[in-house]
Amino acid sequence: MNDTASATKLGDRIRIPRTRARIGVARRDITPPTGIRAKNWGPADWERSEGAHRPFELTALAVVSADERPRVLLAVDGTWWRRVADEQGVRGAILDGLGLDPDQLMLSLSHTHAGAVLCAADAHLPGGELIPGYLEALTVAGIAAGREALASAVPGLIEWTTGRCTLAADRELDVDGRALVGYNPAATADDTVTIGRLSVDGAVRSTLVNYACHPTTLAWQSREVSPDYVGAMREIVESATGAPCLFVQGASGELAPREQYTGDVAVADRHGRSLGHAVLAALDALPAPGEELTLDGVVESGAPLAIWTGRAAAGGEEAGSSLTSVELPLRDLPTLDELAEEWKDIDPRSREERLGRARNLRDGYIDGPTVQHPIWAWRLGDAVIVGHPGEAYSRLQTMLRRRFPETPIVVMNLTNGPGFVYLPTRDAYDRGAYQAWQTPLAPGALDLLEEHAVAVVADLLDR
Repeated sequence: MNDTASATKLGDRIRIPRTRARIGVARRDITPPTGIRAKNWGPADWERSEGAHRPFELTALAVVSADERPRVLLAVDGTWWRRVADEQGVRGAILDGLGLDPDQLMLSLSHTHAGAVLCAADAHLPGGELIPGYLEALTVAGIAAGREALASAVPGLIEWTTGRCTLAADRELDVDGRALVGYNPAATADDTVTIGRLSVDGAVRSTLVNYACHPTTLAWQSREVSPDYVGAMREIVESATGAPCLFVQGASGELAPREQYTGDVAVADRHGRSLGHAVLAALDALPAPGEELTLDGVVESGAPLAIWTGRAAAGGEEAGSSLTSVELPLRDLPTLDELAEEWKDIDPRSREERLGRARNLRDGYIDGPTVQHPIWAWRLGDAVIVGHPGEAYSRLQTMLRRRFPETPIVVMNLTNGPGFVYLPTRDAYDRGAYQAWQTPLAPGALDLLEEHAVAVVADLLDR
């Protein structure tokens, strides 16, 4: 016997989780200038970009809920922060420019690996002289878009749904006893796309897309900056909806496309279309904005027909913010000299790239035997948004969804800072995976982050 079917009665509704608030959206072009330093891969034998495959965008979403505390999400096409000082400088200036407290702003990088280097300390390197000006341009764009989004915020609705996309694959591959970073056909990957449809007076104003997949399609062979698959995904969604699309990167520490490390931009565009069509399929399955399917009655035909009709629905006004930190353990870290000795036999370009990353990771984040890793969380009506600066494995998001199955949860890696580090599973440490030997965090850090995130979300939902 189907207990769910037997319990259904006339007037029942198919719940659509929602956020009811004043919402505003604004965008600025942040395409890096030609010639900026864009060397993000060890094998690259070039350092300056030679053009742009697609535009880079900064899109601001302002949400002013019933508590009258504005919250601003900045979705930014960008690589990753390499130094704490650069992230704090940009985000701090945006906070000042918008008059917000630290818990009211999340700046989320898409993590394209084909973008400008975001490290002012590289100003002395080829193309690096353009980095300080670009960081200033990001700041100006963030303030301008944030102000416009806040000023234009009007009563609206965000309706939450999920889709499925098979673009992301597990990238933990063992070959001949060596842990590689590439598609593992024997493993499965989280394929969930979390989507928010923003509407005002029944008209779609924007779409928020949260998906976990490293934008590593394009690698050292391409000399153009590119938002990777995010660019074509945006084009597909915006062409269909007529409204801006914001992309925020999920917990993708071990996830990436099957086909990657190429210079062919057509592959990146193909990947983007795959995700874009998955988003549109999920959007088209929703009822009209503001409605929920309601069991209205029965029509007798050749069979008794259950009539489900879209009816106006209320709810979704709750709001709350949280800015906390979790104490994470560090592993025994080799000195930079020891790392240089360990890597002395690899290609010099790759060795310098590795050493530079190790040096930057330690500056401003590590001070003692443990670190304080920050987590931002917002409750927006029926949904929760969680952001942190690290690169957590996808277990963080799948675990939160299991613990809170009735709550749409957006999980964002590479959001704010400091702490731009991997948080791998214990198995990744056992395998000797790149993400495990690259991070300064000890095994078990991901477990602690997950436990803390569960407590934070539970608190927001209980308030």
